[in-house]
Formats: sequence, C-alpha cells, structure tokens
Amino acid sequence: MVTFEVAKSRDEVERLRRETSSPGFWDDQKRARRTMALLSRLEEEVSRYDRIMTHVMELEEMNRMGLEEDDTSFEQEISGGISSLEKEIQKIETASLLQGEFDGMNAIVSLHPGAGGLESQDWAEMLLRMYLRWAEREGFRADLNDVQPGEGAGIKSVTFTVKGPNAYGMLSVEKGVHRLVRISPFDFSRRRHTSFVSLDVIPEIDEEIDIDIDPKDLRIDTYRSSGAGGQHVNVTDSAVRITHIPTGIVVQCQNERSQMNNKTIATKILKSRLFELARREKVQEIEALRGERKDIGWGSQIRSYVFQPYQMVKDHRTDVETGNIQAVMDGDIDTFIEEALRWRKSQERKPATGD
Repeated sequence: MVTFEVAKSRDEVERLRRETSSPGFWDDQKRARRTMALLSRLEEEVSRYDRIMTHVMELEEMNRMGLEEDDTSFEQEISGGISSLEKEIQKIETASLLQGEFDGMNAIVSLHPGAGGLESQDWAEMLLRMYLRWAEREGFRADLNDVQPGEGAGIKSVTFTVKGPNAYGMLSVEKGVHRLVRISPFDFSRRRHTSFVSLDVIPEIDEEIDIDIDPKDLRIDTYRSSGAGGQHVNVTDSAVRITHIPTGIVVQCQNERSQMNNKTIATKILKSRLFELARREKVQEIEALRGERKDIGWGSQIRSYVFQPYQMVKDHRTDVETGNIQAVMDGDIDTFIEEALRWRKSQERKPATGD
C-alpha cells in the first residue's frame, strides 16, 4: 500500500522555492543542483496528484449526470477515464518504490552472451531490441555506446545508456541472467536450445560525484569503428578503448563520430564502473559482517523466455508470467519491472540472519 503525503510535499515544495530564491543560493553549485533536482521531483509528484484529483472530480460529475438523467452514453468515457487513472496511480506507486540514492539516475546497461555461440549472441541481440523498445515506450532516450557484432549473427556484447527519470531504478531489477528456450533457427535438425545472456546495469554518475583517476593507470587505444557484419562505420580510427590497469576494467565507445566524443563517453562509463565497484565492495563488507551469503557475479537466473514447445515468459523471483511473448519482446515489460521492485522492497524489509 502506497501513501503519498501530499500536504507534506506541498510544504517542502514551498520551502525549497524560498530557498532557491534566497541570495547566494548558487554560490554552492553542487548543493544548488541537488536542491533543484529535488524541487523538480516534488513539483512533478504534486502536479501528478492534482491532475489525478481533477480527473476524479470530472468523472464523479459525469457519473452523477448520467445517473440523474438515466443516460448511459457516459459509460464508455467513464470507463476510459478510470483506466487512465489506474495507469497514473500505478506510476505513482512505482515511483514510491524508487527512493534509493541512485534510482533517479540514468542507467548504463551491458549485455553479455553466455556459452552457446550463435544462439546466445542472437539472444543478446533480441534482448537489446526488447530494452530499446521499452525505453522508447517510456519516453526515454537510449544511446548505443559500444556494440561488438557476433560472428555470423547477433552480438558478442553491447553497452548502451538509457536516459530518463528513474531509468537506473527501474532497470536495476533487470540485472541477472535471462534464459531463452526455443527451437534454434541455426540448427537444421530443429532441436530445442537453451541460451543465456547476462545483463548488468550501473548508474551513470553525475558531475557531483568525484572519481579521481590517475592518467598513469590508463591505457588508451584507438581503433576503427565497425558495425554489424564487420562493415566500417568510419574510415578513421575514431573508436576508443580505455583499460584501467589496476582493476582490469575495460570500456569501449565507438558510436560517436569523433574520437574526442567517444573518449569522453568512455571515460564517463569508466568512472561509473569504478564508482559501482567501490560501492559493491562496501556492500560486501557489510554483508560479511552480517554473516550473509549471496551470489555475486552473474547471479541467479531471474527470468525465462520460452518460445517452444509453449509460449511463456516467467520471472522466477515474483512468479509473474504471461503467454504474450511477442508483447514482451516488443518492450512490454512494465509488469515484470513493477513486481520485481515490490519484491525487492519486501526483501529489504526482511531482517538480516547470520549463519
């Protein structure tokens, strides 16, 4: 059950507006940007609440008129209005589950096929299409940073950035192994194959978070950008690969036209991954003190997509499933994400247990 304290939010909006109008507000640029971001988020929450209440009153008035006049012509419009309200309320509920420190940030997503050659590489490309379609449905912007085409079909790996409110928070529950079961289009014997792709996601850190990188710790290589099938996108060596020698982290960017832009984006991805590495190490320290044991790395399989002998997509954490696999592959994964967010919240409430 979600409780939105609108009166408290209105008071906070007024307080923040007074703060942003005060002399010297912009003297501390980082603090000012954080305050403006919070103000923008709260204003949107209050505005959404006001829109919902206005819509509710309009529907109530329409329903009253229909009853008084015994007019059934309002029924279809009222039904459509209720459906629209339900979607708006669902958005508020989802937003309430995204209160983590980094949930509001953009997301850097990577897909890596497991063993299986063409099968897994093709599955990785199918998942890429699914997430790009989902981002489009959400009104997000998705930028491909680096795509390594597979040999013959699919992709060996891909990194892309999804930009929009709460992009990281929503995509963070997609992290894990995604399993595909189907009759292989690459197998002339028409046998069923099982393929795995690992999804990783990290928040795109903003300029307020300082990550110091010693230039001596970096090896920067340039190479020629290439597209699917080995076709050259640029005739110059504009693609950039950065290796962070102490950690072995390697990032690449090849989808921008200039080497400078590719280097800028690759550096930002590297900083985000170093930040996430430090964050995970801290979490592991805490878990060790608690005596917890959790899988790290690829993690457990979170979802199965079965094409044959029947059609079903099932999330193994929430038991949410659907037989409309085409809709899912076209990016209709909101129900899976929302239920996974609720599941994660329920796991956070559970008390820590030792050995």
